[in-house]
Amino acid sequence: MPENVLVAYGTTNGSTAGIAEAVADVLRKEGLTADTASAATVTDVTSYDAFVVGGALYAGRWHRDARRFVRRHRRALAERPVWLFSSGPLDASASEKDIPPVPWVRRALDKLDARGHVTFGGCLQEGAKGRIARMIIRNGKGGDFRDFPEIEAWAARVADELIKREQTT
Repeated sequence: MPENVLVAYGTTNGSTAGIAEAVADVLRKEGLTADTASAATVTDVTSYDAFVVGGALYAGRWHRDARRFVRRHRRALAERPVWLFSSGPLDASASEKDIPPVPWVRRALDKLDARGHVTFGGCLQEGAKGRIARMIIRNGKGGDFRDFPEIEAWAARVADELIKREQTT
């Protein structure tokens, strides 16, 4: 029976949702069952065998919906394989070097005994919500810095770990 994975995300402008969808697509291509959902909408996680949770970064903080999801479902997450990702840098830095998790995510990694974390580049484009986001775009600092080949490679490593886990149980 294939692993059933939930890819939950916290996003304001949709960039992190796009990353979550890309992760879930790779998991499905590898033979796993994967659902994506906004972290704010998930009420029951009992049917899932593993989790990938992502949050957009705003001013050095993980998205509120992702933080709330982890707190609300911490017991279930602590009992199953979990990977975390962040999205946010509005430059190429995430593709050039490993960016450590922000403090809240670092604590969550430890508490959940998560399998890993990665920070991907973010995306902020015309029409973004929020005064600060609009100011960033007006100042020419926006753009799409998501590296989908990198995202897909990371998701393939997650799938590989889950498939190996399934084969040994």
